[in-house]
Amino acid sequence: MSKNEIALVILWASAVLSVAHAQDKTTTTTPIEHVVVIVGENMSFDALFGTYQPPQGQSVSNLLSRKIIHADGTPGPNYSAALQKIPATSGKYLVDYPESTAYAVLPRPYARKANGRGRDIDNSLPADLPPGPFQITRYRPYTEFTGSSPVHRFFQMWQQVNAGRKDLFVWTSMSSGEGSSDKANPANSTGLSSEAMAFYNMASGDVPYFNQLARTYSISDNYHQSIMGGTMANYFAMATGGDVIRYLKDGVPGVPPQAQIENPEPLPGSANWYTHSGYSSGSYTACADEHQPGVGAIRAYLGSLPYRVFNGGNCEAGTYYLVNNYSPYYSPGGSPQVLGTRLYVAPPQTAPTIAQALSAKAITWRWYHGGRSSRGVKRGDYSSDMDPLTFSKEVMETDLKKNLVSDSELFDDIKGQMPSVAFVAPPVSRTGHPASGTPAAFEAYAKGIVETIQANPKLWEKTAIFITTDEGGGYYDSGYIQPIDFFGDGTRIPLIAVSPWARPGYVGHTYYDSVSLLKFIERNWGLKPLSRRSRDNLPNPQASADPYVPGNRPALGDLFELFDFSRSLKN
Repeated sequence: MSKNEIALVILWASAVLSVAHAQDKTTTTTPIEHVVVIVGENMSFDALFGTYQPPQGQSVSNLLSRKIIHADGTPGPNYSAALQKIPATSGKYLVDYPESTAYAVLPRPYARKANGRGRDIDNSLPADLPPGPFQITRYRPYTEFTGSSPVHRFFQMWQQVNAGRKDLFVWTSMSSGEGSSDKANPANSTGLSSEAMAFYNMASGDVPYFNQLARTYSISDNYHQSIMGGTMANYFAMATGGDVIRYLKDGVPGVPPQAQIENPEPLPGSANWYTHSGYSSGSYTACADEHQPGVGAIRAYLGSLPYRVFNGGNCEAGTYYLVNNYSPYYSPGGSPQVLGTRLYVAPPQTAPTIAQALSAKAITWRWYHGGRSSRGVKRGDYSSDMDPLTFSKEVMETDLKKNLVSDSELFDDIKGQMPSVAFVAPPVSRTGHPASGTPAAFEAYAKGIVETIQANPKLWEKTAIFITTDEGGGYYDSGYIQPIDFFGDGTRIPLIAVSPWARPGYVGHTYYDSVSLLKFIERNWGLKPLSRRSRDNLPNPQASADPYVPGNRPALGDLFELFDFSRSLKN
């Protein structure tokens, strides 16, 4: 063999070893080898970040920057942009009410009774609240429960945002019937009123830890809940890329019992009192059929948009979708539950999940829930709504269910062997959910996780932590909403990207929703979209004249904008 041939062999062998070493070293496209998603509950972006003031050189869209309010929380020169109104009704369910009259003042919110049962008008708040956003911490301490939880069900949320006007949050809460002790009587009170217009004031010291994180790392002011509605639907969408639970019989779409089908059409003689609705009643809808109750109004609005929604609305003929909270078919340990007409339990689901996609590529993951324990679940701290993989047949009837663990194991893993992808649902009392928790409790919970990871320098330097909420909880938000399909998007919610690779003090304006978390994971580990229905098929947004509105709607970003992977951590 000649010297030239020997040299070529050596060069070839060196190249092969170099490639093999690179493949062994990392399977990610960035320095991020660990993603941690911490999910609180039921707070819109403006409810927490309404008076956030970013570092110099950055801009943010919120109540303060829009001049809806002043930094002290009082009404600003553009307060009229957020006025709440009473619409002219026609005896039909609508999601687009062009004619309305503003409230003169907001009715007082409700508060929990001293024994924790029921609700009373909160007389500690004034009787002449302005008819738009108001600072709740003028009347209650930041660390105190907010009182009642605003209505945040699917059909109600479509009405609240009122074709983008965002002016029916109060009216919908008071008129649709949810919360009433007598659902058959439209004259009865719902026990809800203007809670949805409350906000915390960062400019006066509320939400201090998230304020600190935002100024140190990155946030988005254009990140949204995926589904109109509550916790279960949005957690399930986070696990499946925006899919929605279906009514299945032996794995095939069927027709649910009539008692479980939602009917938001108003009772005769009422303005908006739903015919059949409630957390223990109707929650399924057949959204491909415009003749089904409430469906035609939403489809008509989507059809009026200047672009085509995703997958024709993502509604399959003959299929009923669960748009509000039910219990899963599987217990946390995997045992099957009983199905029945008056048992509000969802059947086993077959939609592909991020859990299966990660496992198929041998990428480690765990779903941590603060309500789990070695003995099962902690009563009062566990919520199946926050445990979406317990709805999945492919998870709960396989070894994958061993990855559903307590959050106590998270802290052990941080100090030992951390999975590549971690989703974290806090104990219910620490989610920040109104009426049962506080944002201060969620801040403290997130801080404990962030600081524990930062205390492990080798882990911290290759980790991205995302702190968000599952949905807006029915709280008002002033931001743009991009309808993607029949099910959403919904209001903006907070998102903080905490990482040594995050852009310091950066505010990203690209359009995102909860599925963007999966797009980040998929791009980082080279995974494909989860299914034909999943929103991770959508393209990244293209620029338009308005930085908040994608030029190629519908579109969803992948969160890479919030990071700078080109710089050195030593600089």
